[in-house]
Amino acid sequence: MDDILFPTQKSDDVDYTFFDINDANNGNSSKFQEDSDKDKELEESKSDLEETKDDVKSKKPESKSESEEPPGKKLKTKKEMEEEEREKMQVLVSNFTEEQLDRYEMYRRSAFPKAAVKRLMQTITGCSVSQNVVIAMSGIAKVFVGEVVEEALDVMEEMGDAGALQPKYLREAVRRLRQRQRMPIGKFQKPYYRLN
Repeated sequence: MDDILFPTQKSDDVDYTFFDINDANNGNSSKFQEDSDKDKELEESKSDLEETKDDVKSKKPESKSESEEPPGKKLKTKKEMEEEEREKMQVLVSNFTEEQLDRYEMYRRSAFPKAAVKRLMQTITGCSVSQNVVIAMSGIAKVFVGEVVEEALDVMEEMGDAGALQPKYLREAVRRLRQRQRMPIGKFQKPYYRLN
C-alpha cells in the first residue's frame, strides 16, 4: 500500500490501521474513537493558533493600510479625497488668466450632439442604442478629439507657427498618431511599394 500523508502528519506519524477495512468491520471502534479525539485536539490547536494570530494583528499599528478599516470608513475617505480634488480644482481655476478661463469654459461646454451620435451608432451597429451608451461614446469622442488637437498644437509649435490650427497640422497630427498606433487606420490602403 502506498503511503498516504495528510498535510498535518509526518511520515513517522502515519497509522496504517486507520486505513484497514477489515479492522473496521471487526468492531474495533476504539481506533476510531482515538482518531476522533486526535481530530478534536487538532481543531482546538487550530483555534488557539487563530486566536494568537488575531492578537498579533490587533497589536499592529493601524496606520499601515486602509484595507483593515471597516467599509464605512473607506467611503468616508473616498468622499474626503473627492472633496480635496474639488478644492484643488477650484484653486487652479481661480488662478487662471482670462484667456485660460475662456478656453476652460469652452472645453467644459463642448459636446457632441447626442442625437447625431445615436444615429451614427445605430447605422453602424444596426440595432438600437441606449442613452447611457450614447453618453459614453460622446465622452470617448471628446477625448479623442482632444488628443488630436493636442498633437496638432505640438506640430504647430515644432514648425514655429502661431495662431489658429490649420488643416495641415491636424493632418500631420493624425499621421503621427497612426504611426504610434494610437489611432485606427480607416480603410485598408495598399502599400505603394512591394517587398520581396
